[in-house]
Amino acid sequence: MTSLHYLSASEALSLFRTRQLSPVELMRAVIERAERTEPEVNAFADRMFERAMEAAVLAEKRYRPGGQPRPLEGIPVAAKEEQQLVGHPVTDGTLLREPHLAQETAVGLSRIQAAGGILHARTTTSEFCCMPLSHTRRWGITRNPWNLETSAGGSSGGSGAALASGATMLATGSDIGGSLRAPASFAGVVSFKPPHGRIPVLPPAGLDTYFHHGPMARTVTDCALLQNVMSGEDSRDLHSRLPRVEIPAQLAGITSLRVAFCPIPGDFPVDPEVAANTRAVARALESAGATVTEIDLDWTLDLIKQALWAHFGTGLAAEVLELARRNPDVITPYCLEFARKGTVVDEGTGRAAESAIRERLAAVFTRFDTLIVPTIGATAFAAGEDYVDTPLVVNGVALEHFSDASLTPAFNVSSENPVLAVPSGWACNGVPTGVQVVARKYDDVTAFRVAAAIEQELHSGQKFPQLRDDL
Repeated sequence: MTSLHYLSASEALSLFRTRQLSPVELMRAVIERAERTEPEVNAFADRMFERAMEAAVLAEKRYRPGGQPRPLEGIPVAAKEEQQLVGHPVTDGTLLREPHLAQETAVGLSRIQAAGGILHARTTTSEFCCMPLSHTRRWGITRNPWNLETSAGGSSGGSGAALASGATMLATGSDIGGSLRAPASFAGVVSFKPPHGRIPVLPPAGLDTYFHHGPMARTVTDCALLQNVMSGEDSRDLHSRLPRVEIPAQLAGITSLRVAFCPIPGDFPVDPEVAANTRAVARALESAGATVTEIDLDWTLDLIKQALWAHFGTGLAAEVLELARRNPDVITPYCLEFARKGTVVDEGTGRAAESAIRERLAAVFTRFDTLIVPTIGATAFAAGEDYVDTPLVVNGVALEHFSDASLTPAFNVSSENPVLAVPSGWACNGVPTGVQVVARKYDDVTAFRVAAAIEQELHSGQKFPQLRDDL
């Protein structure tokens, strides 16, 4: 029997309704699991366990005769620390500036609470949420539950690690260059980068077209469940003009769909195990009835980097450099390196690169309904490693910067395209690998249809296992 802490949210809700399980029992099991795993995994920046148990008691009453349970009633949800929660500090994982208490709650988190979800913890991030790593001087190292010597990824690394270790049932994250998708890949979970504006983000972050809030879960169905709660317009976010899209509980098959896949996009370095697992996904989609075609994607690593570094150089990078100048030897080395690189590409060059990226992706969708590419080209990042003095090597190539292993930023440039990150298999180091399911602009449902087919074909009947007896 599946341990309570590894139930899916959908399974738990069904058991709540039939009163075979209570929210109190589930919350207690999840908290006990977190207390067991946290000393090694370190996914939580803030624990709210006592308040969560009180909320679970109230949720239990809503499942009694005459009660009115809401869509997420009684489900434990971990929120990324970067997302504001009234009365709780926001630190962005840095010691460079003083924490401040949030005066309002992020729109997505407010909607989760209104739907009955119980926020029991807030999760760790990289410093300033700037890189796909999961260690800071504020919180220490967040480790990957599958292999404790490796990183959980970032910047939503705590959310991915908490899901993988059974310390939460659902989680939230944010994404400005892959911060939802990188930890999903390394943790073997699911995340969704919605089109920009689908989930409102409070200003000023919501004005950045690269920036997204999104759901994370252990299954595609659970990810859709959370996405349906978080999405929809809000007047505080001027960019959230997109209508709410309901992801159906029963997704249609994919026999009519044309799928492109590219195991090694452009000149990106990709580990052979990652490429092989991407090909396995393509075969799985063929088995599910889709028409699958391998394509060449004519992006170059340099093109993506020009867009990315120019974008960050217009804001965060300059701020971080100034903070580091006033507070020497406080910043993490990877964050300082990020800030330095973010000031070397001019804005005009960056905009030209953005246009080229969007045009080449748009050309793919004149022929195909979805695109499958790896999420991360590397099989792991080492836990606690900054990759400043020691380069990351992928398939024999020493990378100029370890973030060059991320195949995610192009879809922040083309921010209207929905992207689901789903597991694709395993590497020999015991760490999961993943792919991105990219759909046409604003076509969220098709992305979920294809992701569900991958999950069904590759993971049919498998329950999320206990990771280690001593974890």
